[in-house]
Amino acid sequence: MPSVKTSRAYFDRLRREMRMLEDLGYDFESIYCGGGTPTILIDELCQTLDLARDLFSIQEISCETNPNHLAKPYLDQMEGRIQRLSVGVQSFNDDLLRQMDRYEKYGSGREIFDRIGEAAARFDILNVDMIFNFPSQTESVLRRDIELIKECGCQQTTFSPLYFSRATTKKMLDTLGSPDYEREYAYYRLLDAELADGDGAAFERRTVWTFNRAGCGFHACGEIPVDEFGVSYEEYPAIGSGAVTHLGGTIYVNTFSLREYNEAIDGGRMSLMGKAALSKRDLMRYRFMQELYALRLDKKRFEHDFGVSVERGLPVEMAFMRANGAFATNTADELTLTAKGRYYALVMQRQFLSGLNELRDQARAALVGPERELLFGDGTRE
Repeated sequence: MPSVKTSRAYFDRLRREMRMLEDLGYDFESIYCGGGTPTILIDELCQTLDLARDLFSIQEISCETNPNHLAKPYLDQMEGRIQRLSVGVQSFNDDLLRQMDRYEKYGSGREIFDRIGEAAARFDILNVDMIFNFPSQTESVLRRDIELIKECGCQQTTFSPLYFSRATTKKMLDTLGSPDYEREYAYYRLLDAELADGDGAAFERRTVWTFNRAGCGFHACGEIPVDEFGVSYEEYPAIGSGAVTHLGGTIYVNTFSLREYNEAIDGGRMSLMGKAALSKRDLMRYRFMQELYALRLDKKRFEHDFGVSVERGLPVEMAFMRANGAFATNTADELTLTAKGRYYALVMQRQFLSGLNELRDQARAALVGPERELLFGDGTRE
């Protein structure tokens, strides 16, 4: 853990970097605060969010947190500032929480469940972030997690599959065991149907693995971003050490070194460690993946933006999806997905996020000394 002094200095540089974006003429309506636990110093976070509202046309803020921060001192400061709070629960099962080294840190599943019920009314959307397909997770454990999600009072839940990077595969196998991807499909079909199918379903699909409680739909609750990976906004600048920006068809990555980051911001420059221009095909595939993850691809918009139809631009991808019954509708206007198609979109997103984890692992591996000890993680989602 970084010292409080180091953390406060980092928040100060974040605010300076934010002012750099304003000086460049950027304006924003939405902010996502993630990566680690931004609520660790709640006073610094609130100061940073208040500055963002002063500088930009912010309409909503989404932020990650951990279950131990669903407590009155934190909630009192977050309420009114943050519209969507996403709490990383992963599972309510105590055995799984112990296996993930989360039971001692954040409490039992029952304690976390109670905190969610007390916190939900304070936010437009309280999202509960869950994981499925742990090697030791049985069907009965998953069904119980689904039932507790229905009962806990949250307005939104995400059930993403377990994923990690190639660089940490051995450690994950030693800790959790080998993932079963055939079972992943069965488990996904189960939770997808249990949450969103049938009369009186408790939730409605927002993305492949995000579900909004029925009656608290996307339009009813406001245009709150559903997660950190560009569903609502295809392009986005990002600030902070290790942040990844996507603008103008180019990916920019900030340094993972706090020392280099601080030196860059103190020198009045961005802390870029590298960038990569995406090809037209890369951009088409990214659009294909992200819009199908969000359950609908706009074919007319695709052709307008890329100058080619999705059929001509991505013939192999389209042929695979058609041959495997992925499309519920395939008209001149749109593509939508069958249950099987939603799983294929899940696999694409899982592999994309695993790739991001691998990028982070490689960047952290280059760190030396105290910074390596401070920042080198295990590649899994905490």
